Amino acid sequence: MPGITDALDPELAAAFAAMPKAGNGALIELSDIPGVRAQLRAAAAQVPVSPPDPRVAIETLRIPREDGTALEVVLYRPAGVTDDRPVLLWFHAGAQVLGDNARDDDAYHTGLALDLDCVLAAVVYRLAPETPAPGAAEDGYLAYAHLVAHADELRIDPRRIGLAGASGGGAPAAATALMVRDRHEQQPCLLGLLYPMLDDRLETPSAFEITAEVVIARPDIQLAWAAVLGDRVGKDGVHPYAAPGRATDLAGLPETFVAVAQFDLLRDEGMEFARSLNAAGVPADLHLYARAFHAWDRFAPHSALSRGFERTWRDFLQRNLQSVYQHAGR
Repeated sequence: MPGITDALDPELAAAFAAMPKAGNGALIELSDIPGVRAQLRAAAAQVPVSPPDPRVAIETLRIPREDGTALEVVLYRPAGVTDDRPVLLWFHAGAQVLGDNARDDDAYHTGLALDLDCVLAAVVYRLAPETPAPGAAEDGYLAYAHLVAHADELRIDPRRIGLAGASGGGAPAAATALMVRDRHEQQPCLLGLLYPMLDDRLETPSAFEITAEVVIARPDIQLAWAAVLGDRVGKDGVHPYAAPGRATDLAGLPETFVAVAQFDLLRDEGMEFARSLNAAGVPADLHLYARAFHAWDRFAPHSALSRGFERTWRDFLQRNLQSVYQHAGR
């Protein structure tokens, strides 16, 4: 992709050049979702097991669902902390079809817990196509409601629970915020959306840009949404709990952070969501990273662009998670 990589930040272009590509030239290809899952599991199995970080205690909650199955939520808590901590409820990336083991991302989760002095709660939400939308969002709501109801025993502050998701995880994170509002629960203290996947219609200008097909191409985003929605994809009447970009009423959502990349098919839907939040009276910070591609912070974490993003992102999280008074009475 010489025409694309020439426009990227040099450090990101170098990282992209060094990574293995799918058959379509992008980093991810979803024509065989079970096959991609198997490849990811095999790759994870080859990574040497790191010794546990003594600075963090890891605990897995198993929360019963109505169908008799259990939702796993993995807690990463700074060790030795005895007072109630804020919580960041985290929804992982993976186009809503990939990622079934939170422990594969221990280092990232641990880093957030330590940097923010909070409990990082990673939701192992159900994936599509096995569980169509809004199953993942219902898992998010179940996790959130459980944390609020059991705050004392979990030693967390129910006034300071934030929701955040990256890429495919942006959909259940945003939908959980909508569910919490509609069901009149204690409002989250923040919503964080990193290059989120929100709208199945894929009608924005960036959704058609060939230069945005660095990490994932348009046909594969379409395949992901088809897995999530089945024959509902692209049709009228899709509920915002299944595709939050469909929401027409965003009033009452928590303060929000949205980050998007210039070379990303999902760029414009993230920007539109932030604009709609602001129009609804919700404070929403929108950050567009020029010369970046989808999930640049994870594919090129040591680049200057990623380091700058992390400072901005974590400052927002710190400010909202640590302010008790800001959220009192909500």
